[in-house]
Amino acid sequence: MSTALREPADAPAVIRSQCFHLYYGSVHALKGIDLDVPSKRILAIVGPSGCGKSTFLRAMNRMHDRVPNVRMEGTIAFDGQDIYSPSVDVVDLRRRVGMVFQKPVAFPMNVYDNIAYGPRLHGLTHSRAQLDALVEQSLRLAGLWDEVSDGLRRPAVSLSGGQLQRLAIARALAVSPEVILLDEPTSAIDPIGTARIEETLQRLAGDYTIVLVTHNLQQAARISDRTAFFLNGELIEEGPTETLFHRPRDPRTDEYLTGRYGAGGGA
Repeated sequence: MSTALREPADAPAVIRSQCFHLYYGSVHALKGIDLDVPSKRILAIVGPSGCGKSTFLRAMNRMHDRVPNVRMEGTIAFDGQDIYSPSVDVVDLRRRVGMVFQKPVAFPMNVYDNIAYGPRLHGLTHSRAQLDALVEQSLRLAGLWDEVSDGLRRPAVSLSGGQLQRLAIARALAVSPEVILLDEPTSAIDPIGTARIEETLQRLAGDYTIVLVTHNLQQAARISDRTAFFLNGELIEEGPTETLFHRPRDPRTDEYLTGRYGAGGGA
């Protein structure tokens, strides 16, 4: 069982990890993670390179299913159901728990069809007018509509890096997720693009649960409601972001936040 220092959340947990272990063959990548993801809040996961933060993020919508020699113990429950139960529809799970990756990727089609792809696949609309409205709504929510509304038929690959990442967020939003997982979404984006994505995430947090893996401590401090610190595959400490950054209870957290552990790096 985890001995992490944790404080009660001010919102109910939409995802709950209990004594969750993950192994890549003989490598023990995650060690007994107990973590609640509060509803309609931004939870940041921070930690040095190789600490397990991206591994845990991907475990929350079963991105490890096709990785060879992966073994898991414990549970991750979404809305009270173990997501690794054989009865879980993985396609539906990934619709409800969307993922935005570090490197923005556009489907080889135009801007409109990038957003429309998911709703068409899941049968979420029943007319062209409904689909048009959903595409516009998703792009507006992602803060991209004003920049692309006159060019919906142009290739999506023509967008800038920051625009592509907001396109990926819009694509996730288009299938009506409840949770959005983001794996270092601004690591390859310039400061202006980063600021726009952060504004987008803060705007979305009132309606969606957001889990953000970031190597950028300033970003976590700016936009997250709660922060979890991972180290060597363990959850060390979790709580309100302001408390964790200014009054950490575990000396290892303090060492990382103050740069004495070798802060920075990837996931």
